[in-house]
Amino acid sequence: MAGRNSHDKENVKIVCRNRKARHLYHLVEEYEAGLVLTGTEVKSLRQGKASLPESYVQLRGGEVFLVGCHIEEYSQGNRQNHDPQRDRKLLLGAREIDRLQVKVHERGFTLVPLSIYFRGGWAKVSFALGRGKKLYDKREELKRRTDQREAEREIRRSQQV
Repeated sequence: MAGRNSHDKENVKIVCRNRKARHLYHLVEEYEAGLVLTGTEVKSLRQGKASLPESYVQLRGGEVFLVGCHIEEYSQGNRQNHDPQRDRKLLLGAREIDRLQVKVHERGFTLVPLSIYFRGGWAKVSFALGRGKKLYDKREELKRRTDQREAEREIRRSQQV
């Protein structure tokens, strides 16, 4: 799972992405985990009604949870509808959880959710081990991207003439 590209083209339907993650964090290692959901949560996710930007992944008592992810209540749900902000358990192997715990506690990394998607009918979460970027890192990256865009623009202009 670690280091594996979790968005292979086989039966993947992306529900939502955390676009800010790559801007705010240096992402080191990506992971994929199953997501424990109730029936109405699954139906709501299939309609694309989820939001990730304010969420994070937390290690608690040897288990991993997705905290702060908002999954809207299912519109046709009855009184048994789910709580939109509840913590959702992630399914990972014990060895993987142990490795993550060591990295998070000793090296100062954080776990950042990147996307929620369905792979072959199963709800999955892609998250990464990351370290927060400093303001100057963000500015540097923005400047680098702007310079690259301008260079590509100049190349296109020179090819048109």
